[in-house]
Amino acid sequence: MAMDQMNQQMGQIMGNNGRFPLEEWFWEMPVCTRWWTTATVATSLLVQAKMLNPFQLFYSFRSVWVNSQYWRLLTTFLYFGPFSLDLLFHVYFMQRYCRLLEESSGRSAHFSWLLLYATTCLIVASPFVSMPFLAHSLSSTLVYIWSRRNPDVRLSFLGLLVFTAPYLPWVLMGFSLMQGAVPKDEIMGVVVGHVWYFFADVYPPLHGGQRPLDPPAFWRRLFEADPAEETPIEVPPRQEQQQPPVPAL
Repeated sequence: MAMDQMNQQMGQIMGNNGRFPLEEWFWEMPVCTRWWTTATVATSLLVQAKMLNPFQLFYSFRSVWVNSQYWRLLTTFLYFGPFSLDLLFHVYFMQRYCRLLEESSGRSAHFSWLLLYATTCLIVASPFVSMPFLAHSLSSTLVYIWSRRNPDVRLSFLGLLVFTAPYLPWVLMGFSLMQGAVPKDEIMGVVVGHVWYFFADVYPPLHGGQRPLDPPAFWRRLFEADPAEETPIEVPPRQEQQQPPVPAL
């Protein structure tokens, strides 16, 4: 009897799938969001434990293309800063909007192609704007695209300011300025995100459905069984439900 009660209590704690809430939250994330979140937290923990040095992670043209330190092409998108409460807010913010965008895309091939496009553009732009760490810019790119695709969603920032989703990138820039920082990361994210949004959502209806930024067939074959049978992705319907408050950066 006591054992049955204990099992029931454990079941309530662990949820319907026999998992703890944090574990269930982790496995509910779509695959790209899950592994980016995991790699981001792991990178910060390794830096905190002094097993990695931030100088080993940033992108520079000379380090990568002259000294053959190719891992920097990846790690520059994984490091938001040392492990701290501020990092946890960044990770929550990043995974939330990355997850919403990945789930609305409907296919891993299309979302991963978006990530490849964004990371390539940011790598190319990095030397010209002196941005060695690009995680913030990539996150800003995804936030911008999501915000443009959900124009009717209402958000609350710090519980003080209520606005619709398209204003979110500009609110974040203003918050950076209030902290005395020049929002170069956010600006680059908006530029890269707007190019994608224009050619993925605005351009096709005006040009007979042509989608120049859709992934090529060889890329879709890596993720999908029969890319030839694909139907074009529709722009996600506008959402009108109230969203949870935006966490502070």
